[in-house]
Amino acid sequence: MSGSSARLDAIQSVKHYQAPAGSIAEGERPGEIFGQNVFSRSVMKARLPKSVFKALMSTIGEGKPLDPTVADTVASAMKDWALEKGATHYAHVFYPLTGLTAEKHDSFFEPDSTGASIAEFAGKTLMQGEPDASSFPNGGLRDTFEARGYTGWDVTSPSYILENTNGNTLCIPTIFVSWTGEALDHKTPLLRSQQAMNTHAQRVLRLFGHSDVDTVVSFAGAEQEYFLIDRSFYFARPDLQSSGRTLFGAHPPKGQEFDDHYFGAIPDRVLAFMIDAEREMFKLGIPAKTRHNEVAPGQFEIAPVFEKANLAADHQQLLMVTLGRVAQRHGMEVLLHEKPFKGINGSGKHVNFSIGNNNQGNLLFPGDTPHDNAQFLVFCAAVIRAVHLHGGLLRASVASAANDHRLGANEAPPAIMSIFLGAQLADVFDQVAAGGATASKERGTLKVGVDTIPHLPADAGDRNRTSPVAFTGNRFEFRAAGSSQTIAGPMVVINTMLADSLDFIATTLESTVASGTEFNVAVQQVLQSIIANHGASVFNGNGYSEAWQQEAAARGLLNLRNSVDALPQYNTPEAKELFGKYGVLNERELASRYEVALEQYAKSVSVEARTSLEMGKTIILPAAMRYQTELAANAAALASIGYSFDSSALDEVTSGVTALQGALKNLKAALEHDGGHDVAGEAQYALEALIPPTNAVRAATDQLEDVVADNLWPLPTYQEMLFIL
Repeated sequence: MSGSSARLDAIQSVKHYQAPAGSIAEGERPGEIFGQNVFSRSVMKARLPKSVFKALMSTIGEGKPLDPTVADTVASAMKDWALEKGATHYAHVFYPLTGLTAEKHDSFFEPDSTGASIAEFAGKTLMQGEPDASSFPNGGLRDTFEARGYTGWDVTSPSYILENTNGNTLCIPTIFVSWTGEALDHKTPLLRSQQAMNTHAQRVLRLFGHSDVDTVVSFAGAEQEYFLIDRSFYFARPDLQSSGRTLFGAHPPKGQEFDDHYFGAIPDRVLAFMIDAEREMFKLGIPAKTRHNEVAPGQFEIAPVFEKANLAADHQQLLMVTLGRVAQRHGMEVLLHEKPFKGINGSGKHVNFSIGNNNQGNLLFPGDTPHDNAQFLVFCAAVIRAVHLHGGLLRASVASAANDHRLGANEAPPAIMSIFLGAQLADVFDQVAAGGATASKERGTLKVGVDTIPHLPADAGDRNRTSPVAFTGNRFEFRAAGSSQTIAGPMVVINTMLADSLDFIATTLESTVASGTEFNVAVQQVLQSIIANHGASVFNGNGYSEAWQQEAAARGLLNLRNSVDALPQYNTPEAKELFGKYGVLNERELASRYEVALEQYAKSVSVEARTSLEMGKTIILPAAMRYQTELAANAAALASIGYSFDSSALDEVTSGVTALQGALKNLKAALEHDGGHDVAGEAQYALEALIPPTNAVRAATDQLEDVVADNLWPLPTYQEMLFIL
């Protein structure tokens, strides 16, 4: 089958697509299915002895150590529940440094002495598993021959049933560590960072006179952007299959210029997929809340309700898996790459975060009079200080070859880490810096000029979509995370840098008050100090402007434009001191993440380069030369009967073919590099030596797409993939 016929067959396949039958059972009520496949608090309360349930709740809610003696009782109840749900296997689910979800499945059933089988699941099995760790990235923590790794039950994230038409599986969220106890995953440092932040947040709250301080946790809610295309197009694009993005593609005649897709009516086929996916998520306890069309054609978003950061990170991983699985059921493919289509807005994962607890509530809620809310101002100031001191680490936490295509463009925040406070808060902190805040800008009303529409309340400040860290009323929104990334990485950095800032504030207040200064005066002093020393991170203007790039440099803010520049932030003395001081990552664990991230960057760029070379030689060049031959034959035929021939079309194709041949030759030479560098050298080589010739192959190919006859072009085009669904 020729490439062009594969493309045309893909288009025909979309035209004849038949939607799957609905999966909603007769009489099913939407609210009744939420969490039905989760070993939730209510299920545990009903199935566990009161003492065991109380012990588990102390661990989950208060962070108390888990009593190992309760494990057998929990395991028995969990097994019975899972078997009733049709489970035949259990799986310890973990999150290695690939950024993906991993799992090892084992059967509940074992043969007994009579030749029958019996279901077994002991507390020891629940608490610990042993998958082979040798093939997971570890960044030098283990030698290749050292294979032992352990999973450990994370009681704070509930187990759940993963359904399949041929049988169900009990999934148990776990940490993943090496034989030496060092973290090989994203969950372990997230739990450690949460613990560190809680310690120092509680110190601050006690200084404010609270005697009923509960465990302080970070909350997160990540808005997930993604593209959908028909699977027929996906299978006709080797670049999508190997790298998740299109390595070739001319801009379509119509893209997103009209902004007509944003919040537009959701196509029926997509809506059917969304409803189906959300139903699966509801059963798994994922609180999906919002769905809508995004800016780019073929792009959509789903946003959940806030949850504790650890659970939110687990649910984000499960959400991505669920989107992909359900999309295939509907004949579509989910593209989570940060930039699957050149010239079309990419996809991010805005991580909204806050901190709080049951007794003191949301500690980033300013109330109606934020100038009077000293406690809020202190926690807000902690974020300001943290971003200023550790912005480089925050940038490194979202560094990847994929996200490099998005950060810094006028569709995503700049790579400079800054904070947007809004008019109201910026004014309050200006007053603090000048000697003390006495008033706050009040909320206004919007008069829309229509008698039947009441006056609408207006917030005291606008939002800023160009800011990487923006205050949005009662939380901050970290807008730089990529759509395919785990949110655990950014949340580890956020928790740890907040632990550092809250530690600094608590220590300063304790010392100042001990020296005889009145507490309110001490608070004013520490706020003034933070604004004076770290206010450079606050910027309320247009982050896309060239003027901001220059101003940020003058302020001393880092502008880490690509992953090769950003990832060394993990390797600085300051980073080692920060993560080591709060017990989040030791030097070896931190170095491993630096090594793994650089290695993944180099491999991602290399895969794209090899895919470009292969597609260029075997798909694009033959199609272009076929058209070139056809034009040349036409010219010769016309000349033989005395007609003149306009050679401009042939010249244009010939020029494109020549450019493509030269670019492919250069790319092939670059790929013949035999390695030998350390991992940092390989990443640098990928950036400097592989990306330019890969881009050159694309430029020549995209030029040819604009001139080669449509019936000969072998790949589904942007116009087809983005608009035929």
